[in-house]
Amino acid sequence: MTAKKMTREQEYEFYAKPENQEPQGPPRRRRPKLTELVPVRFPPETLKEIRRRAGEDDRSVSSWIRRAVEHELHEGTG
Repeated sequence: MTAKKMTREQEYEFYAKPENQEPQGPPRRRRPKLTELVPVRFPPETLKEIRRRAGEDDRSVSSWIRRAVEHELHEGTG
């Protein structure tokens, strides 16, 4: 069975119920803290597209940019 992605409204309704607020499975370890803030500037049209794509992936802009950079670094080694 494949899980369907819920909308934000569906997630809110699901987790509003106390029976759906119990942790499931083993605890997860968090990644080490990020080390340094690096200011980066983008042209407005690029930033608009980044925000759109981050929203589609349900990620923050920072998280989306980090993932894109990591992808580029790994793809560039081949």
